[in-house]
Amino acid sequence: MFIVTGATGQLGHAIVRKLVEQVPAAEVGATCREPEKAADLAALGVRVRPGDFGDPESLALAFEGARQVLIVSSNARAYGGDTLTQHRNAIDAARAAGAERIVYTSQMAARATSAFPPMHDHAATEDMLRDCGLAWTALRHGFYASSGIAMLGEALKTGVMETAQDGPVAWTAHADLAEAAAIILAQTARESGPTPPLTGPEALDFGDLAAIASDLSGKPISRRIVADDALQAKLAERGTPGPVAAIVLGLYRAARAGEFANVDPTLERLLGRKPISMRDVMAAHIAED
Repeated sequence: MFIVTGATGQLGHAIVRKLVEQVPAAEVGATCREPEKAADLAALGVRVRPGDFGDPESLALAFEGARQVLIVSSNARAYGGDTLTQHRNAIDAARAAGAERIVYTSQMAARATSAFPPMHDHAATEDMLRDCGLAWTALRHGFYASSGIAMLGEALKTGVMETAQDGPVAWTAHADLAEAAAIILAQTARESGPTPPLTGPEALDFGDLAAIASDLSGKPISRRIVADDALQAKLAERGTPGPVAAIVLGLYRAARAGEFANVDPTLERLLGRKPISMRDVMAAHIAED
């Protein structure tokens, strides 16, 4: 059985829906903290069970019969939790359930020296996977396009996009990454290790995003660059928790260092088509707004 965690989250839910296009629904299991929110997946014939990375006992039943387990990464650290303990619990539960392979949603800049704090947990989790005794694949995702949309903030209303100095980012759509994950799960086992970066078709900085938003909306949107310490002060004034502020500032610093700039053809080859562009993601967002 293919087990997908985080099945009520944006990525996990999309992976399950794409996976049932690749394999019979009866061979797919979905886990989440609140199974009642995954009723649409159950209606497809997917086995939905409660599972919480913070509750190892719940994972034994959630992963029962697993042949492959896809672990959608936790962002617990941003809210005071312990991401690595949660990932360890999931890896141990997959091994105990008899799984042959673990697939993990990592990120293209996963390394202990990254300026972007979440990358440290991705790198440490990949180290856990190397030592777990099972076949494993780390999906080195490009930076989520939805994060770029969120960081546009109120710019569509105010006409000003305020950011720290950044650099090009290979924004990548959740829909494409979900489809790629389903394809990789359904493939015969490959050599263990991380994938090449799974990225969108181009790398754009926030100045580019402001220009695209202006073009799509028909409203002038300017970009205002502020110093890191000034942005940090603004975040503190808004009551942003320290770990979250560190993530926001770390994104800009990592982008300046080119950590998210690499555009790779692997995702296009997997999908058999051009990945969704950031412009298309933004156009859909503006149309819904």
